[in-house]
Amino acid sequence: MTDFLTVGQQVLILFLLIGVGFICGKKGIINETASKVMADVVLYFATPCVIIHSFQQEMTDERIKGLLVALASAIAIHVLAILIADVVFRNDVDKRRRVLRFAVVFSNAGYMALPLQKAVLGAEGVFYGAVYVAIFNLTMWSWGLLTMSGDKKSLSVKKLLLNPGVIGLTVGVIIFLLQWQLPEVLAQPITHLGNLNTPLPMLLIGYFLSKTDLRQAFRDGRSFVSMALRLVVVPLVALGGMYLCGVRGDVLVSMVIAASAPVAAATTMFATKFDADTSLSVNMVSLTTLCSVITMPLIVALAKILSI
Repeated sequence: MTDFLTVGQQVLILFLLIGVGFICGKKGIINETASKVMADVVLYFATPCVIIHSFQQEMTDERIKGLLVALASAIAIHVLAILIADVVFRNDVDKRRRVLRFAVVFSNAGYMALPLQKAVLGAEGVFYGAVYVAIFNLTMWSWGLLTMSGDKKSLSVKKLLLNPGVIGLTVGVIIFLLQWQLPEVLAQPITHLGNLNTPLPMLLIGYFLSKTDLRQAFRDGRSFVSMALRLVVVPLVALGGMYLCGVRGDVLVSMVIAASAPVAAATTMFATKFDADTSLSVNMVSLTTLCSVITMPLIVALAKILSI
């Protein structure tokens, strides 16, 4: 119960920020142009900075082992989600199928999970969560890009390796391995920019919610299947698999937080770019974000109990 209340409180704090974004969207304070600018600030600066900051840690055998375990876990979770998505969504209309599959595989690991990992576990949680974000980006710019576009020519090694999440992790790992303490003139700006990784994404999610027709979203049965897989099935199977493999402690909880997060906001960006079902993607991002206020505390609390 204590673990549930702790996680629930942190999720509630995030949802209060989302509520501010919702109001800003309804009042026109945040518009489409502003949301794109905010998304770029988070993507290119805030998220890499919070990752780099989290790697300002003392190098120990335990942390190195934890990084390797987190890497293997993140890869396994994405492979599992891809297999489930491909099996379940075979016969849907193409524009919908692409969104439904993408939504199962990609959680809001950067926007939603990193702030929650920091709140629940501190810098240690982000330290391992950064690995999940890197695998998320590599998978999104390979399988995700191919799934949404349907064209192998759209794959790009440059996009795969030079996206902000991977760059942030690479810089962080180098700093960690060299045990280099950033000078104050660099550390302070990185810390301040990293702090934006909690409020700005929540405001963005609130803005997307303000533009969603929830009545229409609740009438779509197939989207509920995809949402159930994203919010419940994938995180619980991932939790069970890691537990059976002996994963414990902050690594287990951090990976479960990332795996149990709602549908990635990138789903809408990719759907828009590649002419998939954009309205379905917006509905799924919004509805899973709403539902996660119940599912995430339950699943993460269970992970904290099993992590001992």
